[in-house]
Amino acid sequence: MSIFRTKNIDAMVAVSESGASGLKKALGPTDLVLMGIGAIIGTGIFVLTGTGALTAGPALTLSFVIAAIACGLSALAYAEFASTIPVSGSIYAYSYAALGEIVAWIIGWDLMLEYGLATSAVSVGWSGYFQSLLHGFGVDLPTALTAAPGAVPGKETLFNLPAFVIMMLITTLVSIGVSGFAKLNNIMVAIKIGIVLLFIVVGAGYVKPEHWTPFMPFGFHGVFNAAALLFFAFIGFDAVSSAAEEVKNPKRDLPIGIIGSLSVCTILYVAVSAIMTGIVPFQQFAGVDHPVSLALQVAGQNWVAGFIDLGAILGMTTVILVMMYGQTRVIFAMSRDGLLPGVLAKVHPRFATPFITTWVVGIVFGIIGALIPLNVLAELINIGTLSAFALVSIAVIVLRKTRPDLHRAFRCPGVPVVPLLGVAFCLFLMSALQPITWKAFGIWIAIGFVVYFAYSRHHSRLARP
Repeated sequence: MSIFRTKNIDAMVAVSESGASGLKKALGPTDLVLMGIGAIIGTGIFVLTGTGALTAGPALTLSFVIAAIACGLSALAYAEFASTIPVSGSIYAYSYAALGEIVAWIIGWDLMLEYGLATSAVSVGWSGYFQSLLHGFGVDLPTALTAAPGAVPGKETLFNLPAFVIMMLITTLVSIGVSGFAKLNNIMVAIKIGIVLLFIVVGAGYVKPEHWTPFMPFGFHGVFNAAALLFFAFIGFDAVSSAAEEVKNPKRDLPIGIIGSLSVCTILYVAVSAIMTGIVPFQQFAGVDHPVSLALQVAGQNWVAGFIDLGAILGMTTVILVMMYGQTRVIFAMSRDGLLPGVLAKVHPRFATPFITTWVVGIVFGIIGALIPLNVLAELINIGTLSAFALVSIAVIVLRKTRPDLHRAFRCPGVPVVPLLGVAFCLFLMSALQPITWKAFGIWIAIGFVVYFAYSRHHSRLARP
């Protein structure tokens, strides 16, 4: 009944390589890079750039670089695990093999919060751009139904109706089965990259360098606070590792997908934030949830702003789809391992999906997105993800000691220094988050421990003879 019991790594890898899971190995390195970019680029670049600018000013570009470094150090640890234990489940599965059941449970519990609140946060961003697009056609929703309570200063808002509606539509799609994910994702990436490049090309001509002065109006404290918030903008590269059992050559291609997608997105983020704050003084982003299109509206390029609204809507729709799909599969895996009730692993006889799990997730996080402001959602997502990233860096060091014999197609450089730097960066960014965020996270983890010791520990498959 040890809470640190681990799964057999050799058996996990053997099942993955044999194809016994029934998943088709159809993805290559290009698919994985596009998958990573598709999962990363969404609310972070189209929405949170405005929130980050209010905290860091024009030094928003520096905040993005700091957040990218923290993610990059964790990405190296992810890449080693993905090439060593190429199985579905991502960090949940890695932790179960390296650190034990209790750690895997807590990380899985974290992932449930991360993916769920990510769908809520992206739905809020989707709502902002959808309302901007409607406004362009002369249509405006009642103020009370445009945002969560207290989300817009000076306005009496009660419920974010568009955010809730898109969550229900996506829940319906996921619950009845969605085919052709790779094709859909590639279309999504093409649209989003095209929109981002269009903004860079058109917006560069309207930059006023005087808007970049002072560069750090709130000092390094503002830069680090923004970096802690903007960490959310890079969440998604870890989703690449979830596709491990569907990759043709996972030991080679997974590291390429993880590191490649993170690198491309960092370059795009820095370029967009520099141009955006160069067009619009950062103070004007207060209460704005469509900052990228606002910058072009200020520049007088309304036709391009309309394209950005449409591209952001389409792009974020598929981000919600991918995130919700990922969360339901994490819950499905945990239930299949016995850590959650078996009903959550039940597959619909007609749609072949975890139908009950999907609708529970959709309704709960749809309501959360409609009632909680975006900045609060982003911080809650970040603290859970940062803690998970710190643990995966620790797990790399542990597995190097406990299983030095494992074949590692990709090796994280500079172990243990690089992983420890990853842990340090994650803890530093966590320290910059608001006290209320820590309290909420502590409550979530406490609930997780109660659930584990009251139910999961005794129902785990590893607890059975």
